[in-house]
Amino acid sequence: MTRIALWVLIGCLTAAVYASEQIPEHDLSADQIVEKNIAARGGLDAWRNIQTMVWVGHVDSANTPAEEMPFALALKRPNKTRFEVTVLSHRAVRVFNGKQGWKVSPSATGGGEARPYTMDELSSAHDEQVIDGLLIDHQAKGVDVTLDGIDKVDGHDAYRLGVKLPSGVTRHVWVDAQSFLDVKYDRVARGPRGPVTVEVKYGDYRSVDGLQIPFTIESGAAAAGKGDKLMIDKVTLNPPLDDGMFTKPGSQGRRNSVSVNADASSPALSRPGP
Repeated sequence: MTRIALWVLIGCLTAAVYASEQIPEHDLSADQIVEKNIAARGGLDAWRNIQTMVWVGHVDSANTPAEEMPFALALKRPNKTRFEVTVLSHRAVRVFNGKQGWKVSPSATGGGEARPYTMDELSSAHDEQVIDGLLIDHQAKGVDVTLDGIDKVDGHDAYRLGVKLPSGVTRHVWVDAQSFLDVKYDRVARGPRGPVTVEVKYGDYRSVDGLQIPFTIESGAAAAGKGDKLMIDKVTLNPPLDDGMFTKPGSQGRRNSVSVNADASSPALSRPGP
């Protein structure tokens, strides 16, 4: 065999090996992809054991007056959320108790008045699966999942899953064909000029007590430029969260507020708060 023929053969074999490592398994069903996704994220039983979760970090955004804004996100099953972000020393709050939602925007004089969610915001909040996402226990949640195809996401093959929610809304979730972790999902939001597709990308996965959790979450309109990025500094699993934290901000009585102190060993609760 000549030297040239030998190099051609080596090149072909190398290309074949490289291709076998990159080409995803085309014969996987939607259920098999979901099963692999759950295993990659830490397992079904482990996620079912999570009843509360707190994320602390900062927002990196080109669309706000401050480049970096500290935030805290508290989550509690079945579908309760409290999100706080500090903008130029003023705190904005969004709270959803599973049925109703309220928001407080910062003002020059401090905290503003709590306003109820709009109908669109309520619909979106009802559709979210705040602790474990759309794929885990999707049948019990009444979520239908289908395999729609394979796309490139940041240069890597990813399965595109069609996800139909009980409300009738359809979204897409992209699962990396190698790691089987979620890398992107989309949803439709109402913009000033009509419906807008919002893309959310997940990155920098890290192990937290055996669960794989993304520490970078970037979101923005699909057709727009740079979006907002959540940079997560600390994730705490199953901290004690009182239901009062998820009531209307500013209502009578003492209410909990999630601290944005990322150095604490556990999420601190301060009283009183908006």
